[in-house]
Amino acid sequence: MSTTFFNASPDLNLRARSKALWESGDFGVVAKYNEPVAAEFMSRQSLRPGARVLDLACGNGNLAVLAARAGCVANGLDLAANLIAQARCRAQRENLVIAFTEGDAEALPYPDATFDLVVSMFGVMFAPRPERAAAEFLRVCRPGGVIALANWTPEGFVGENFRVVGRHVPPPSGGPSPLQWGNEETVRQRLGAQVAQLRLTRHIARLRYPFGPTQTVNFFRQFYGPTLRAFASLDPDAQGRLHRDLEQMFRDHNRAGDGVTEVEADYLEVVAIKRCD
Repeated sequence: MSTTFFNASPDLNLRARSKALWESGDFGVVAKYNEPVAAEFMSRQSLRPGARVLDLACGNGNLAVLAARAGCVANGLDLAANLIAQARCRAQRENLVIAFTEGDAEALPYPDATFDLVVSMFGVMFAPRPERAAAEFLRVCRPGGVIALANWTPEGFVGENFRVVGRHVPPPSGGPSPLQWGNEETVRQRLGAQVAQLRLTRHIARLRYPFGPTQTVNFFRQFYGPTLRAFASLDPDAQGRLHRDLEQMFRDHNRAGDGVTEVEADYLEVVAIKRCD
């Protein structure tokens, strides 16, 4: 859950570097532990049969799969080719028809007003140019349609994780933090003039991993691209210090025992209705 390499200054290599980041490790393994949170999030959205739904920055397709199960015309888009491949295999195993596309959230390959509902859970918030990403997901949402986002907050567990990693591997300067999508005022500024209604609600994501804090850090270090990259940027002694601080963070927040790690992470749910005029 580290932040390193998210906040790069815009340049011609930005898309390639973001793609390489998310294709490192295997986020599909991490995303399995987000499935209960995805189910809660999607239970609050309107998933009527036949509705056209886009799961933006979809990873291995958690939200798109839930939409397709509900009878929606589901689509998913992600920058990482390996995650799109996993999502397609997942849909095939469940006999679900979902159009998964490798693509950039800042340059969506869809016509204007294509979707009734655009959703993203802990995904589009990491697009390095938020204004561009917001303009795109608003463009492809139909007038009167809904955009629903789940974004980690600066004050919550994931925000603390960002700060812990930042003490060891400071993020590059020049770009906004992804956590700004978890700030109510920032969301109002980015979306307010373009939406007719905006509802902002805090929720708790209960993240449970079937191993202790030490193994949880190792898990993220192996499978989660940003954490993998953070450790790879340090020498062995510095890696040890980062590991100890992350392990202590998980211990401090662990609400379980018996070799299990369970933390509660705040997120902001954004539900916006696009203007019709």
